[in-house]
Amino acid sequence: MTKTFHYLAVFFISMVPLIELRGAVPYGVAWGLPLAAVYPLAVLGNMVPVPIILLFAKKILLWCCTWPKIGNVFQKIYEKGMKAGEKMQNTAGPGIYWALFLFVAIPLPGTGAWTGCLAATLLDLKFGKSVLAVLAGVLVAGCLMGLVSAGIFAGITALL
Repeated sequence: MTKTFHYLAVFFISMVPLIELRGAVPYGVAWGLPLAAVYPLAVLGNMVPVPIILLFAKKILLWCCTWPKIGNVFQKIYEKGMKAGEKMQNTAGPGIYWALFLFVAIPLPGTGAWTGCLAATLLDLKFGKSVLAVLAGVLVAGCLMGLVSAGIFAGITALL
């Protein structure tokens, strides 16, 4: 496979929910791509769906709640998201955008741009501030994943 394929893979992997740049950066580094190229590509790919999620996720989720037979599954997702969002908002108060930033910045499973945007849209947070909080979180998460990936793969290379 060519390097071009791997660069495209980094970009598209970073768009995938739950995997996002947390999977794309290690993938790129593992394939020997320079971190200086992988990082901005993964950040860009991770940010492409953000405005779409912020604008439409709540509407689509509520629409899915009306579907016969499986609507109750979407209703449970909506209720769980609202409950978690309200808890975060009550805890963070006026610092809700800082909480959103930290939530996205910590590269743990389930704490990425997709989940952060879903929380922001369920809480009806402001679009512009949410985009900035998510972007800042993605930038930090990308740095952390880059450092971890470079360290792990350098260690593996040293052992071989």
